[in-house]
Amino acid sequence: MSASGGTRAVVAALLANTGIAVSKFVAFLFTGSASMLAESIHSVADAGNQGLLLFGGKQAKKAADEEHPFGYGRSRYFYAFVVAVVLFTLGSLFALYEGYSKLTADHPLERPFIAVGVLVVAIALESLSFRTAIIEANHVRRGEGWWAFIKHSKSPELPVILLEDLGALVGLVLALLGVSLSIVTGDTLYDALGTMAIGVLLGIIAVILAIETRSLLIGEGANRGENDLIKKALTDDSEVNRLIHLKTLYIGPEELMVAAKIEMTATLSFAEVARVINETEERVRAAVPTARIIYIEPDVYKAGTTPATVMPAAH
Repeated sequence: MSASGGTRAVVAALLANTGIAVSKFVAFLFTGSASMLAESIHSVADAGNQGLLLFGGKQAKKAADEEHPFGYGRSRYFYAFVVAVVLFTLGSLFALYEGYSKLTADHPLERPFIAVGVLVVAIALESLSFRTAIIEANHVRRGEGWWAFIKHSKSPELPVILLEDLGALVGLVLALLGVSLSIVTGDTLYDALGTMAIGVLLGIIAVILAIETRSLLIGEGANRGENDLIKKALTDDSEVNRLIHLKTLYIGPEELMVAAKIEMTATLSFAEVARVINETEERVRAAVPTARIIYIEPDVYKAGTTPATVMPAAH
């Protein structure tokens, strides 16, 4: 995934949510709408989240050092996980609390049409941000369905922004519905229910994000297609008899580590073994450009090795 594409989507969302948050707070001060307050906090949380994603991207660019010899690429995963926590605590729990408070202490809406106007404008701005995220995601999802893209993506920024923007749009519609029903019926119960619905929605999105980023933090390997390309590249040499063992690990969104044991022709000299290893590494990098760290160990195949880890070379 293009890091620049993810950054564009994050910046677009940050600008949109900052402007939306200010307008929602102003509308809340005039109307006293619980839905508007919940949406205001939601937008503040979203803007803060986009700031965290940008900061994580900057941290990930730090050069490797003695303490972190493989670099800081996973910073992007960590800050994406923090986003899920912030979305749940500031967005979901606050909206649920505010909705419950509104249910127990009825307070009439003041100047409700201001809230309606702000929500309509916010929907338009959020739609533009969502459109930017969709365009950037379409550049890299390679025909995958949206859920598969969110689940399999090794770069966290676009999936996070897509889910956040989708949640924001649905939340705005819920807030607009709650305020509108309160205007029509004169009953603020609908405003409170809309606020609680926003809280439930944000909680669901936060849980999805937490699950997906947790998987990346723990460590994910190459996908099936990448694994097939790597296996072919490792064994596509007449001097390689078989692939004995292969493990892969993404140590950052655009940096894959490959560790493999291969059996070579027994009569090769040390210099020839080194040449075959170097040529094999070049083939792997050409097949899967994200495979930047490669360790290849020549070994002897032993009968009884788990069949799943052994692949005869196809010459």
